[in-house]
Amino acid sequence: MIEIKARCSNPSKVRQLLLQQPNIQFIGVDAQVDTYFNIPTGRLKLREGNIENSLIYYDRENKKDAKKSDVTLYKPADVAALKEVLVAALPALIVVEKKREIYFIHHIKFHIDTLSALGSFIEIEVIDTDDNMDMDKMKAQCQFYMDLLDVQQDDLIEHSYSDMLQIP
Repeated sequence: MIEIKARCSNPSKVRQLLLQQPNIQFIGVDAQVDTYFNIPTGRLKLREGNIENSLIYYDRENKKDAKKSDVTLYKPADVAALKEVLVAALPALIVVEKKREIYFIHHIKFHIDTLSALGSFIEIEVIDTDDNMDMDKMKAQCQFYMDLLDVQQDDLIEHSYSDMLQIP
């Protein structure tokens, strides 16, 4: 997967541009609680939402540009039971609460996120569903949508929400 995260000063404009795209699918608005756990490498979070519930391990560089992210995703049948096990076994690092609008165009996922403590953001994820997409093609697709949605280089951020909430 190739992804970017950027500050979004005008979520309504981004929403409007997305909804004008052919083949756009609006999945819905998810109230998400992500519990991050303290692990030696990468990031491990349990996502609890009304749309998405999953255990996610990911490893990626902290850089502003489009970046490769290695993701392992598990969708539990019982997220509450899984949380109980994780909290008992691992120290929790931080909890991130957000409102997330979820959109898809084929294999590209878009989020418009709102966090009360941080503001609004846009994420673009180009997902290689078959593990055979060329990295340059994925970066080009990401750049196409960055241009379309008017994401500027200065808007890009390098850190996850969990990092941003921990940075003084």
